[in-house]
Amino acid sequence: MDRPAPPDCTPESLGFEAALAQVLGTVTPLPGSETVTLEDALGRVLALPLIAGMDLQPWPNSAMDGYAYAVADTEAAIGAGLVLAGTSLAGHPFAGRLGHGQCVRILTGAILPDGADTVVMQEQATVVDGRVRVQRAVPVGANVRAPGEDVRGGQAVLPAGSRLGPAQIALAAALGQATVTVHRRPRVALFTSGDELTPLGQPLGLGGIYDSNRYLLRAMLQELGATVVDLGIVADDPAAVRAAFAAARDRADVVISSGGVSVGDADYVRDVFAEFGDIHFWRIAMKPGRPLAFGRLGDTWFFGLPGNPVSTAVTFHEFVRPALRLLEGETPPPPLRFDLPLLEPLHKAPGRLDFQRGIVGLGPEGRPGVRSAGAQGSHVMSSLAAANCLLVLPADSGDLPAGAVVTVELLPWPSTPVASD
Repeated sequence: MDRPAPPDCTPESLGFEAALAQVLGTVTPLPGSETVTLEDALGRVLALPLIAGMDLQPWPNSAMDGYAYAVADTEAAIGAGLVLAGTSLAGHPFAGRLGHGQCVRILTGAILPDGADTVVMQEQATVVDGRVRVQRAVPVGANVRAPGEDVRGGQAVLPAGSRLGPAQIALAAALGQATVTVHRRPRVALFTSGDELTPLGQPLGLGGIYDSNRYLLRAMLQELGATVVDLGIVADDPAAVRAAFAAARDRADVVISSGGVSVGDADYVRDVFAEFGDIHFWRIAMKPGRPLAFGRLGDTWFFGLPGNPVSTAVTFHEFVRPALRLLEGETPPPPLRFDLPLLEPLHKAPGRLDFQRGIVGLGPEGRPGVRSAGAQGSHVMSSLAAANCLLVLPADSGDLPAGAVVTVELLPWPSTPVASD
């Protein structure tokens, strides 16, 4: 029996871009921040800008192993040579000031001594009887790293909203920053819906399937650093779904369900959610993943993802992932997309924007191209595991021949071809 659409939703299918704009234009960063040590900062998002408290480099130092001297002594350096007055090592600088006609042996990273302004590489100098002769004149400041050459004290080196990766953490450490202030991470409640779902470790009943979507979603959430509240499998029963939403509302910033948002007689998630909050939309003109619901339950955001595993993965990647980045205070950049030629023909039915699983690789002539990762049914998990990209195929596109240029969007997770035998 047909059921009416729940209130506060868009009954017709939204275009992909309009739906994404609705999500990104509605979700705002979570309140609250915390200070963490740099050791615990990987993957976190800055709530305050990182301001340099010192110059980087803090001292003039050598970029090469060689000899430091004053460029004013160039004539003597090329002629009779300069008196070798000592050595400057990293962490053990030369004590005192260089006099006229003197130089010091200097190693990479060592402080330039007072009185010196230039370094000649050791390959361009010879040492005889305590004197250093250089082969040719070098300009003042050659092979010298000036103070503040990289970063000036007081400079905002990382703006608020920056996600901290290894390079950003290294920069903070080089500036002596032991702690950083970061946004708090979102708490995400997760449940899957369906009487056919079977927990791992239990035998399958007739018509049963193992609950893979919860593990898929949990892994993608953990990859983003979200705190996961796992509510398990929820039966196809309005009271059970109602209890899951009530629990999630009190424990999480975001609720993600998988299954129960289409128009089947036993799909209760969308309808029950309408009792708790507002549904912004529930169908998207895309494949896979048309039955996608998005709404709000008080201060908690809701994403009702389709039940087929590939649809779950694609809608999470395209909608939930950027929304979670926004909640954590980061402005997610548009997905990196580029064009590549097909290495083999591709089937595409006109009608909807299609995200097909693909593999970027080298063609027979050693040039990059892309091919299908395998069967494209929304239940086919082997091609999801094999894919390293999505082919973004326009709605009006049909079958495409080898050599046709298509748009590619790289996936952020590992890809492993599944053996066929």
